Amino acid sequence: MTPTTRFADRTVIVTGASSGIGAGIARRFADEGANVVLVGRDRAKLDRAAAAYDPARSLAVAADIGVPADARAIVEAATARFGGIDVLVNNAGIAVMGRIDEVAPEDWQKVIQTDLTGTYLVTRAAWEALRASGGNVVNVSSVSGTGGDWGMFAYNAAKGGVTNLTRALALDAGTSGIRVNAVNPSFTRSDLTEDMFEDAELVAKFVERIPLGRPAEPEDIAGVVAFLASPDARFVNGVNLAVDGGLSASNGQPAQA
Repeated sequence: MTPTTRFADRTVIVTGASSGIGAGIARRFADEGANVVLVGRDRAKLDRAAAAYDPARSLAVAADIGVPADARAIVEAATARFGGIDVLVNNAGIAVMGRIDEVAPEDWQKVIQTDLTGTYLVTRAAWEALRASGGNVVNVSSVSGTGGDWGMFAYNAAKGGVTNLTRALALDAGTSGIRVNAVNPSFTRSDLTEDMFEDAELVAKFVERIPLGRPAEPEDIAGVVAFLASPDARFVNGVNLAVDGGLSASNGQPAQA
């Protein structure tokens, strides 16, 4: 794909940008000319990722999005370096597997604090800067935020919150000029699914349910995020867009021989 310059002179914050989907999203915006603020909790991992970017058009901020002071620091660093914010991509997330009798309250809280509360905190911190620029927010939710999974109730609850938070914030933005949308990926190659990809039988079960016949790659998600953030989507607001290879087109019944 030939890079465009539709985000030239625009500043984009991407949380969870050190690897996986977040890394794919950050790279897509950089390739399209944006100043990219890469956010991650692990300083060493973040610095390794940031080394691949033009230092004149990038900034690495080590922060825990679930901590209010860190959320504010992300925005302060971005505006101090680049003068404003045009796009916020809330991608950072974690998952804890297990049924309700297997997941400890503190692990439940970690998932909610990162995936849902962190999305709220960074969005709140960036809101005035986005209002000033006429910018927009793209949340990375999940198909797990539109339906349930076996053994993933904490992640389902957190991503379900992100899905509906997206709708509610789009309403509250009113005529401020801020758009808020989300993508809902299905099974995607990332840090969260790394162990799952080592199980060929499990991967085959996922692929069987996806009409396009393969898992998603981070680049598949990144292109849709870039579209939602771009002027091409200027009248798209409050949308949760499935990026799932057709998974959600099914009513759940098996394919016929």
